[in-house]
Amino acid sequence: MKNWKSISSIVVLVLLVMVALDGFYVVDETEQVIITQFGDPVGIAVDTPGLKMKIPFVQTANFFDKRYLEWDGDRNQVPTKDKKFIFVDTYARWQITDPLQFFKRLRDERGAQSRLDDILDGETRNAIASQDLVEVVRSTNRNPETEATITDIVEDSLENIAVGRDSIQTSIQQLANQRAEDLGIEILDFRFKRINYVEEVRKTVYDRMISERNRIADKFRSEGQGEAARINGEKDRELKSIQSEAFRKAEEIRGEADAKATAIYADAYNQSSSARELYNFTRTMESYGKVFDDQTSIILSTQSDFYKYLNDIQ
Repeated sequence: MKNWKSISSIVVLVLLVMVALDGFYVVDETEQVIITQFGDPVGIAVDTPGLKMKIPFVQTANFFDKRYLEWDGDRNQVPTKDKKFIFVDTYARWQITDPLQFFKRLRDERGAQSRLDDILDGETRNAIASQDLVEVVRSTNRNPETEATITDIVEDSLENIAVGRDSIQTSIQQLANQRAEDLGIEILDFRFKRINYVEEVRKTVYDRMISERNRIADKFRSEGQGEAARINGEKDRELKSIQSEAFRKAEEIRGEADAKATAIYADAYNQSSSARELYNFTRTMESYGKVFDDQTSIILSTQSDFYKYLNDIQ
């Protein structure tokens, strides 16, 4: 009898412990709880932290996160309105705002992620397909912040946008929230992580970009060569002008010196007839020395003043 009593006490104690353990649960500050009884929700959501009670073995505590949750979309190939095929990679942040409705419609986060895949991927495809590529990759119509001449070349290729990337992201977020308003969740933010051409188009685009940059480089090179030719032309013209002016001044100085020398000679040799004769003789002899050499022949008239002194020698 004593053994049976001991065993019964132990069994009762174990049952009490199990009841106590299953009858209490702890809610963390980052959690919210929905109590279900035989799979159906009972009461309202419990979102205050602390130790809580429930009916053991009958009721179950279902925990959901209060914090912002991450959604990372798949990398999908999407055509734009202007028939450009691109890969779009997206991400979003969402939160469980109504845990009771969330539990009724989605049950858990895995179901929510699957539903968000359908909603956000679908809205992304619709938004991309209704806009040109330039609207998806640009946010504003700002001009390049540079004073370089290249701005004048590439400026015409920057098309103006009417919607822009930011507005498309906001529109996708709003439309997705409208579709998810009965799911007990809210999409807090939506962004394009990456946008790129598909592999078949990317090489063609890169080749076109390289060709465009080569065209710009050739234009700059041509303009540089033209500017170099203009500078060299101005340099040669200025050099010839300087040389011409220097030669003119040199000739003027030389002429003035010759005139002064001639005046000095004239004053010196104009003192008497013999002095004048000596001057004529010396100048003539200097002329002979400059004119005649071993390879020079000259024909003179017997009446020539240049021949006068030669004739006197004979």
